[in-house]
Amino acid sequence: MRILVAGCGYVGSALARRLIADSHQVYVLRRSPAQVVESATTIACDLTDPDALMDLPDVDAVAYTASADDRSETAYREAYVDGLKNIIHAVQPGRLVFTSSTAVYGQNDGSWVDETSPTHPTRFTGEVMLQAEAIALEAGGIALRLGGIYGPTRDRLIRRVRSGEATLSRGAPHYTNRIHRDDCAGAAAHLLLGDSRSEVVIGVDDAPAARDEVLGWLADQLGTDLRSDDSAMEAPATGKRCRNARLKASGYALSVPTFRHGYGAMLAATPPRAAD
Repeated sequence: MRILVAGCGYVGSALARRLIADSHQVYVLRRSPAQVVESATTIACDLTDPDALMDLPDVDAVAYTASADDRSETAYREAYVDGLKNIIHAVQPGRLVFTSSTAVYGQNDGSWVDETSPTHPTRFTGEVMLQAEAIALEAGGIALRLGGIYGPTRDRLIRRVRSGEATLSRGAPHYTNRIHRDDCAGAAAHLLLGDSRSEVVIGVDDAPAARDEVLGWLADQLGTDLRSDDSAMEAPATGKRCRNARLKASGYALSVPTFRHGYGAMLAATPPRAAD
């Protein structure tokens, strides 16, 4: 199959490598050709420039994994709405996966959400993602709502715990959802090559977890003592817990089912620090 990965960054590069390993012909579209994915054909152009997309090769499928240049509403709209419209118009793909975000949910009371839950985002990031999802779904594509992405080189939480910068709230839980980069790529490839159309799928691991639970586990693994912030002792539960039942029912098996598996592998791959 001929597949275009539009926006080939952290997730897109991993997806491209996976598709190449499965013997697909892969084109990667990015602004700069400086970084390449081995065995993929790199196309340097700007997704927000419709004229630059007129000579793209014929492909069977598109994975839209672009990211915004910054956290402004303008940058989000250009990357997720304008860019997606442009690529659909230029390529008219038979199959499409758009990597969206669980930011489309506004729930902030610790409740469980799935693909049927109301989407009332509280920030422009989620609002823009919902608009982009509607474009992808209208084109017969799949919107893959990803949780917090972590993995190789994305180890900020480990560094914060190791340095003692992270603190435990010791109050009501703040729930978090995450997915390892390898499962972002794996789930996107699985859905791209499957039979589903015009569907929303949540992409998270099996273990939505309270922030303190994750920090405490990392501290135990690193032998680090964390300070407690008791200011939130009386606060109610916050965050949300996302279900991945639809993704698993589609036949996808997570390679990193919990944060313990993912962060455990990252810690094992990290060279020990030299003694002071």
